[in-house]
Amino acid sequence: MSFVTYSAVFPDDIVWMRQALALAEKGLFTTTPNPRVGAVIVNNGHKVGQGFHERAGESHAEVIALQQAQELSRGATLYVTLEPCSHYGRTPPCVDSVIKAGIQRVVIAMQDPNPLVSGQGIAKLKEQGITVCVGVEEDLARELNIGFISRMERQRPWIRAKVAMSMDAVTALSSGESQWITHDAARMDGHSWRARSCAMLTGAGTVRVDNPRLTVRSIESSRQPLRIVIDNQLDTDPDAHIYDDGHAVILTVNPAIERAAQYEKRGVRVRCLEAGENGRVAMESVTKALHSLQLNEVLLETGQRLNGVFLEAGLIDEWICYVAPTFLGIGGSGVAQFGPLAHLSQRTDFTIVDVKHIAEDLRIVLRAPESIKWLNRK
Repeated sequence: MSFVTYSAVFPDDIVWMRQALALAEKGLFTTTPNPRVGAVIVNNGHKVGQGFHERAGESHAEVIALQQAQELSRGATLYVTLEPCSHYGRTPPCVDSVIKAGIQRVVIAMQDPNPLVSGQGIAKLKEQGITVCVGVEEDLARELNIGFISRMERQRPWIRAKVAMSMDAVTALSSGESQWITHDAARMDGHSWRARSCAMLTGAGTVRVDNPRLTVRSIESSRQPLRIVIDNQLDTDPDAHIYDDGHAVILTVNPAIERAAQYEKRGVRVRCLEAGENGRVAMESVTKALHSLQLNEVLLETGQRLNGVFLEAGLIDEWICYVAPTFLGIGGSGVAQFGPLAHLSQRTDFTIVDVKHIAEDLRIVLRAPESIKWLNRK
């Protein structure tokens, strides 16, 4: 839980912290599996250093800011969006650099949920007589690192489902044709959700029907998300586009070594998981696999059946729904296949958290009430 100390907040703290958060957002597409972190150093009301963490293995935000500030760090205030780390990972502990630089006050947006840190960095700063204030703009900081926090606290990624549909909730015609229901601007916006995700997840049916690449295209990104396919019987085409470059993982219940070898020759990893009662991969095993892959945010781009499986399992935290101003009639595919329900009381409710026009289309973002409750817990 956070060491929130709002009584120690000064008027300019929010201004500087928002600058640090804006810096952290520059790592939105690249930091995985690490959190997105930004830092600003202020001395006598002037910014003397700033930085953000770009990718795992590279310098952390605080270190970059300290290198910029040099001697002006002494007696200054450090604004950082996440508690400085206190352990050796790929880089040395940031908290030691902060202490050595002579920083007098540290303002932190949120405590690090990583159990290797979680309050230890704050405690070490206080032990050295440094004034520490935690909780400034914490809600924004949690939102920015929603997936990292989920992985640390819930041992599973934050899972989004993205769909494009008509006004009558049709996602594909009965022939399977679905390209394109929405317009160019909506599809470009969808690629930004891909780019921030650690992985894309789909099912064997989507691979067979659409042969998608599930790559980031329409926007600039230096990293491609991992591609994950739930293929219970290992019967997707090993030459499918989604397996190009080998940056993919297959989750299956089929232990056939010979069949798995066809994918592994392309560099694809095959993981055989525990089967559920229906003979398909058990969803508990899927979430454990996603956690073991160190995935913070996973984006589902799949058909109605697999969407329904995740929905019934209570694993969809968020829906990104693009709605085109068109009607496609009966006979097509819907958003999620589950049920039938005997009573309305059995329905699964979500909360609308954002509605935005994306050119001709509408983007509606919904979140599961339990996920909102968890995110707002401090």
